[in-house]
Amino acid sequence: MAGLKDHSKLLLMERPASKERKMEEESKKNEILKACQAIAQVKTEVDKLFQKVSSLQTSVNTGTRVNEKEFIILTELLMVQLLKLDSIEAEGEAKALRKSEVRRVQGYVDLLDSLKTKNANPFGDHGSTVAVTTNWETFDSGVGSLTPPSSSSSSFTKPTQDWERFE
Repeated sequence: MAGLKDHSKLLLMERPASKERKMEEESKKNEILKACQAIAQVKTEVDKLFQKVSSLQTSVNTGTRVNEKEFIILTELLMVQLLKLDSIEAEGEAKALRKSEVRRVQGYVDLLDSLKTKNANPFGDHGSTVAVTTNWETFDSGVGSLTPPSSSSSSFTKPTQDWERFE
């Protein structure tokens, strides 16, 4: 008979490869968690900066002239946040979060650039263009036309005197 006998002790041991795999999974989870926390910090900073971008947008759209330095400062602050996002090493879910946040920041930078050009030329295209129409007078002279003027519209003058001819 093979097997265990009554009252014998059994010692279970875990494989070393299994321990390593669990430790690797745990460290990956910790790295993803750290990356998500770093992305969340950048996101809160970007949210604060967006409030400033939004107020600038309101000012420019209402026609208020804004100092160009404001645009430069906000653009630089957003670029710093982009650099922070680029320095975050992420995998999986954190990588997708980082990518979406990078796109968001780039969109705000593009918005600032368009607002800057709109602010530099406040009388440019605001969507309210003035259309000038000209009512041209029409003539039946036949000049420039391939068809002669109609005889009914023009009146012929009848000479009242005989004209003398010189030869």
